[in-house]
Amino acid sequence: MELLPEYQLDPTALSLLYVRSTFGSSGSGPLVPLKAVADLKEDVGPLSINHSGQLPAVTISFNLQPGTSLSQAVDEVGKVARDTLPATISAGFQGTAQAFQTSMSSLYLLLALAIVVIYIVLGILYENFFHPVTILSALPFAAFGAVLTLVVFHTDLSLYAFVGIIMLVGLVKKNGIMMIDFAIVLQRGGKAPADAIHEACLIRFRPIMMTTLCALMAGLPIALGWGAGAESRRPLGLAVVGGLLFSQTLTLYVTPVFYLYMESLQNLLRRWFSRRPAPVTNPE
Repeated sequence: MELLPEYQLDPTALSLLYVRSTFGSSGSGPLVPLKAVADLKEDVGPLSINHSGQLPAVTISFNLQPGTSLSQAVDEVGKVARDTLPATISAGFQGTAQAFQTSMSSLYLLLALAIVVIYIVLGILYENFFHPVTILSALPFAAFGAVLTLVVFHTDLSLYAFVGIIMLVGLVKKNGIMMIDFAIVLQRGGKAPADAIHEACLIRFRPIMMTTLCALMAGLPIALGWGAGAESRRPLGLAVVGGLLFSQTLTLYVTPVFYLYMESLQNLLRRWFSRRPAPVTNPE
């Protein structure tokens, strides 16, 4: 509501407002002046009232202490709001904190979609449901290595670090593709699964190490923090280098074992389905 300009500077203009009384059984009495039911006085008040979604809103700003991440501050502020504010007041974040929450929630979905898409593409490539799982078995080790590296260097899991973990999905799976693809070809040639994966590891060891070292050397300057604005990109380099080193050390041993277990499970399911009796149909 807004008064006409000639009434905006005179507080006594409020006496010109009328409200309907509830006098009588019908509840719709005559109009009475506002000063008859309210005491009007001048006092100090805000020059403007901010609104958010048509509701009155108050903005409280905060800064970060040295050594405190934005995620820790957001969690602490949210905990204080839940414990102290009444149920009639709702709290939310704006600005950088809101952008942080939105980006982190979408990044987890992006990581899950990347893994699902890679599994579908590998399943179409090998026409198999088991070997894509064998190739993706190195991803948990890469993620653990990336997070462990961030913890060792006292670096937060920022947006850049999360992007580095998503990059690891594409960098690490190529080791499994090199071994599994060669082992499948050897197994189709008549070799046993154990002999096929053993020979694949021996023959593919050199290209696996060369591609991994190339990726490591490319991410090393970022991890060391060289160049302008390197502090923001350093978590990405640490996640990539740490994840590659940790996964490279273990996948050469874990992936062949996982391949043998998947082959055993695949053969077990084939024997189980072959022993199932065929459905009997009554010809008419």
